Formats: sequence, structure tokens, C-alpha cells
Amino acid sequence: MDHENPIVHDIFGIPGASLNLSNLMMTFIVCLIVFVFCVWGSRKLQMKPKGIQNFMEWAVEFVRGIIQDNMDWKTGRIFLPLGLTLIFYILVSNLIGVATVGVVEHDLWWKSPTADAVMTLTLSTMIIALTHYYGIKLRGTKAYLKTYVSPVPLMLPFKIVEEFTNTLTLGLRLFGNIYAGEILLSLLVGLATTSIFGFFGAALPMLAWQTFSVFIGAIQSYVFVMLTMVYMSHKVSSDH
Repeated sequence: MDHENPIVHDIFGIPGASLNLSNLMMTFIVCLIVFVFCVWGSRKLQMKPKGIQNFMEWAVEFVRGIIQDNMDWKTGRIFLPLGLTLIFYILVSNLIGVATVGVVEHDLWWKSPTADAVMTLTLSTMIIALTHYYGIKLRGTKAYLKTYVSPVPLMLPFKIVEEFTNTLTLGLRLFGNIYAGEILLSLLVGLATTSIFGFFGAALPMLAWQTFSVFIGAIQSYVFVMLTMVYMSHKVSSDH
């Protein structure tokens, strides 16, 4: 529990600018895993899917269902690649730190990148920015800006505050669930290393919590994608 993140300070000579090397490394590893998995699952497509192709097609239909629950498919189909990318990236990010952590000289290198608030808030900020981009692209600048003063101009301050709260809740919800899980796993690991009695006392709870963490990681990836499509539908659909 006394480990720290490997952080490089004053990047490019800018005072206060820092870079978390663990986040950088784990993000690259997660992206690589997702890329290899998706290429592997789609390299030999068959009319009668089986094995990994079956799972990939199920994932496509699953994300398509999330989109159709929030907007009509004619509008929402362009968000299918976004939804698939998010659900795979967040799922792997959530689970990669469940089985093990990597500590080198008190620096925590191997962990779930989504257990860092900076990462999840950056991701949520990018999603909210995308909702504005597609809102303007699909509805036009004038029609989109009108939504901030509809039905009355007094709604403008509330709409602006809503954008900030959406960003915070989207990112912090993911961070809180994954971070809490890894903290508890760290406590159980610490208990297991104290003595032989501690090992046997922590073994069963650790196994149970790891199983539960897999479930939580999957649920949180679904929730993030679902909320992304909810926010996106509010920007691109004229009936909201």
C-alpha cells in the first residue's frame, strides 16, 4: 500500500507538467491487446461463425442493441465503431489489474489504467467533446446551439453546468469502482503475506473478490458505453 506511481515531472521543461509512465505503458499494452484480439477475431470470417468470430459478432450485436435503445439506427450506426472500441478498451483496462499488480522499487507499474482518475476523466472529457462535435456535425451549428437556450434562455447556465457534471460523473464512476476493487485486493495481498494463517485467511476472500471484480469490470464497461450513447443521443437526436 506504500507504493507510488512512476511520475516524470516538468515534462519538456514546463513547470507543473507531469507524465505518469505507468499509465502510458498500461494504455499501450491495453491498446495492443485489444488490437491483436480484434484482428485475430476477424481475420478468417466465415458464413457460419464459430469460436472467436462468434464472440465478435455477439459483441457487435450487443453494442448495436445499446445504440438502438437510445437512438434510431439510421442516426446511430456511425457510432458502432466508437461503442465497440470503448467496450473492449474499458473491459480490458478494468480487468488487467485484477489478477496481479507489478511493483518495482515501490513504484506501481502494472495496474488497471482505469484505476487512475486522470485516465478516466480524460476519457470522459474526450467522449463529451465528441458529443459536441457530432451534435454540430449532424444537426448544424445554429440548430445545435439553440438546444442550450431551449425552451427558455434561462436554461443556458443549467445546460453548461450539466456538461461539467456529465464529464465528472462519467469518469469518476468508472474510476471509483475499479480503484476501490484494486485497493481491497491490495489489502488482501498484504494480509496473505503476513503469515501462513494470513495466507489461508485471505486466499478465499481474494479469490471471491477477484471473481466479483471481473463482474464489476464488465458491468462498468457496459455502463460507460451505455451512458456515452445516452449523452450522444441527446446531442444528435432532434427529439431530445
